[in-house]
Amino acid sequence: MARRDPLRNFRFRLEIDGVQASGFSEVSGLDITTEVIEYREGSEPTHVRKMPGLTKYGNVTLKWGITDSTELHDWHRQIVDGTIERKSVVVVIIDEEGQDKARFEIVEAWPCRYQVNDLDGKGTDIAIEMIELCNEGIVRVA
Repeated sequence: MARRDPLRNFRFRLEIDGVQASGFSEVSGLDITTEVIEYREGSEPTHVRKMPGLTKYGNVTLKWGITDSTELHDWHRQIVDGTIERKSVVVVIIDEEGQDKARFEIVEAWPCRYQVNDLDGKGTDIAIEMIELCNEGIVRVA
């Protein structure tokens, strides 16, 4: 049987509405949580039963180095101006040979936060933009 080594967390790309987007340095917040409902009826044993409640999907944060592209800023600006444009965002994890191995679809995403990191004239760091995506689901599709 062939070895199945874990995939590296630094080899990934993003697709936004089916179009490959490049230059992202970090994706965080791929989080799915289902609340637990505990209950007990009076005639039952002395332990509680646990049932699944609401499922919540974490906001996903994307970070990238600032370039002359304003596409993601403009997407957030639409929200500020009162127009919600929901998009499908897919995070693709790539193996050492450059093959797609895992895909996470962020469903009905829209930007709820936009941020530029602090600028420091004495530093040598890259200027970073950040966008936080609210969403209605995170699904592993491959």
